[in-house]
Amino acid sequence: MKSEDKKTPSIIAFTCNWCSYAGADLAGVSRIQYPADVLLIRVMCTGSISPHYILKAFQKGAKAVLVAGCHPGECHYNAGNLMAEKRMKVLKGVLGFIGLPDGALHLEWISASEGIKFAEVIQKISDKVKEIDAEKV
Repeated sequence: MKSEDKKTPSIIAFTCNWCSYAGADLAGVSRIQYPADVLLIRVMCTGSISPHYILKAFQKGAKAVLVAGCHPGECHYNAGNLMAEKRMKVLKGVLGFIGLPDGALHLEWISASEGIKFAEVIQKISDKVKEIDAEKV
């Protein structure tokens, strides 16, 4: 397969190993439908996500990025999710400055038992991507 034949997923989702990745897995094994145009990237903690990774995802063609982690107070690394939240607030300002639409970066707290919520979040982001694409036309 040629590299130009590969399609970049519309949504890149950085998911915490302990909670949101397990929530995505629960959605899958429960056969809960959600858009397939999402690439899950499992990280040990959302606190380990460098803003560089998110910027790189947009540079490579992602239309939206989701950072999904443990609910506040439930992080397996104490406050990793709170550190990620601070980074995302700063990064949202940077993304607006460089011209990406509001709503391109999402931060959600999804536990291992919230498969339905995971699917709903992905659907909401997918709908937002379609809305933004429609506005461009």
